[in-house]
Amino acid sequence: MAHQTDEENEMKWTDTLDISLALIDTHPGIDPTKINFVDLMGWVMALPGFNDDPKHCGEKILEAIQQTWIDELA
Repeated sequence: MAHQTDEENEMKWTDTLDISLALIDTHPGIDPTKINFVDLMGWVMALPGFNDDPKHCGEKILEAIQQTWIDELA
């Protein structure tokens, strides 16, 4: 799935569905229930098109991203 990377469509921490879909594309075969939040945060920040301040990320956001990733694989 192609994701827009221009400034108007950059992913932010709150874009949990877009982030989850991008993680599925970039980390196929990974079980999202087994990833720790430190790794998850790093993977999100490394995604093409992601542009947000790491200070805006917290445990609740990472939980939401992880849960959306799990839901998308179900």
